[in-house]
Amino acid sequence: MRCSTEIVVGQQGELRMIYDESFDLRQLGHVHIERGSHVEPTMNGQWTADLSPVGGPVLGPFALRSEAIEAEIEWLHCHWLLPDSDSPP
Repeated sequence: MRCSTEIVVGQQGELRMIYDESFDLRQLGHVHIERGSHVEPTMNGQWTADLSPVGGPVLGPFALRSEAIEAEIEWLHCHWLLPDSDSPP
């Protein structure tokens, strides 16, 4: 689990982050939030993290929803948030 929020500033001044409620984003200006994934239950009671909104894979299945969310955040951090992954969501 991450203990800090990382914000990446793009070349045009846009901000990218993995959303959490640690602070009020409206303090930074106009806010436009887009879904990066879908954490959903499967038919047999397990969980998946579908990262197709940002061009990613479906992770899982996981026994617990919290495991799917943790994997979702880790994937987003490693493959979407980092500055060398400039492909927009």
